[in-house]
Amino acid sequence: MSILGFLTIKNVILMKGPCKVSALLCTGCQIGLVRSLRRIAVFLKNNFDRSGRPPFGARLSRTPGTKRRSVGRFGKPVNPAAKACLWSCFGVLLFLMQGCAIYEPLPLEQTIVAARLAPPSMDTVRVQAKEIKHPLLKPIDFDIRNGLSPDEAAVLAVIANPKLRAIRDQRQLAVAQLLQAGILPNPQFSYSLAPPTGGATQGTVNAFNFGLSWEITSIISRGAKIAASKADAASVDLDVAWQEWQAAQAAKLHVYHLGFFDQRLAVARLEEEGLKENLDRVRRATELGYLTRVDLAAADAALQKMHTTVLTTEQQREEERLALNQSLGFPDEQSVPLEQQIEPPSSKSLPAAAQLIEGIEKRRLDLLALKHGYQGQEERLRAAILAQFPKINIGFSHAGDNTNVITTGFGITIDLPLFDRNQGAIAIESATRARLFDEYVSRLFEARGEVARILADINSLQRQAEAAENSIPILQNVVESYRMALLQGNADVLTYYNARADLITKRLELIDLKRQLADMHVALEIAAGRYLRP
Repeated sequence: MSILGFLTIKNVILMKGPCKVSALLCTGCQIGLVRSLRRIAVFLKNNFDRSGRPPFGARLSRTPGTKRRSVGRFGKPVNPAAKACLWSCFGVLLFLMQGCAIYEPLPLEQTIVAARLAPPSMDTVRVQAKEIKHPLLKPIDFDIRNGLSPDEAAVLAVIANPKLRAIRDQRQLAVAQLLQAGILPNPQFSYSLAPPTGGATQGTVNAFNFGLSWEITSIISRGAKIAASKADAASVDLDVAWQEWQAAQAAKLHVYHLGFFDQRLAVARLEEEGLKENLDRVRRATELGYLTRVDLAAADAALQKMHTTVLTTEQQREEERLALNQSLGFPDEQSVPLEQQIEPPSSKSLPAAAQLIEGIEKRRLDLLALKHGYQGQEERLRAAILAQFPKINIGFSHAGDNTNVITTGFGITIDLPLFDRNQGAIAIESATRARLFDEYVSRLFEARGEVARILADINSLQRQAEAAENSIPILQNVVESYRMALLQGNADVLTYYNARADLITKRLELIDLKRQLADMHVALEIAAGRYLRP
């Protein structure tokens, strides 16, 4: 092949243009492709004729008064049948190239990344919240004007969290793998030309050989591979939905935590203000000689202790606020208003453990994903067993020798399974299936035990919260009694401040117990795979 022919084929392969990924090439590409193919056709036609002479040095000539024709070195015309066959091949090539994908760059430019990181508008969220499709999350009327509720935070996290966008890309990969599983191997076309170049060439012609073959055994395992890819795609969808569900529950939990931190801050700040006023009164009384420096030191120590509690709670709330913004896909500096008076769901109307455990393998999305993954592995093992069948390649040929004898026939190539009977792949797929089976059983066992454990923790926390709530009025009476006794000089000042500190500690403990109850309620919803409405 000449340098011109090589460069022409290279131009076709490296063709560039303003093309988009599409089933059809754009008009500009088609014109360029046709021109390049015509150049190839002229080159091959002039170099590979069946005129009975050496093909090198073919040229185009035209006799005056006649049409332009293609001739070989000694002026003999090119075989018309070969010319028609050549153009037919190029037509098939043009048709096949119309389905080729075109590369499109996706640079990591700052503007593109910033656009992806920008949170969606509330109007967009409101529309998507009504149309959300999820196995567990239900559409809601999203309205943040009265503050963000835990359920609204759950839906907003699924819509706006950038991390979930990357997780959802796994679905595209599963679809691509399903597409690949259904693609059969290409048939193979071969062509060879053997012109006589020396010796007794008188009366000889160019020998040629056309061949077309295909491996038919690829059909045997195709159904199993497609079924495995479909099961894997369903498993990926369920796994993505499970991660969305966990992200939604995490955002809901952050809202609960922020609400309880606000309550804790309100109690601590109120007590701090009261201790400040008390310290001012004690300081004036000490200056007038009614109280001692011991009284003043005790009042100051109580104030400093409460101030430390306020600072610690403020730090915890800020950390929780940043965690909420991260889960919602909002920038760190953005402040999200919360719904007022957030309380944990009631634990008195929760179903019994047996009701929550029954049918859990049909509700838990991770268990369903494992089940579909196991079904996909079953199909892969079946495909590996079917692949034991020896590979069979059938083909058809059309050939001619130098004496112009034309033959047409077919051939079969069969692998002899003497060494490789696909036993290695079968062993791998069988071991993988056994691992997935045991993993599913283990995960199901853990899920059932987790439900029972969380219910036990909820009952224990509920009793502790009731006990703390009942003890607060008693402690209030104790503090009031000590205060009256202190004013009358019948009580020690340190005893009074200790009683007051016990009262505040119990109030803060009640808020923490409610926060833990909310944690356990969300954990129970995750473990049971369902919403638990009061």
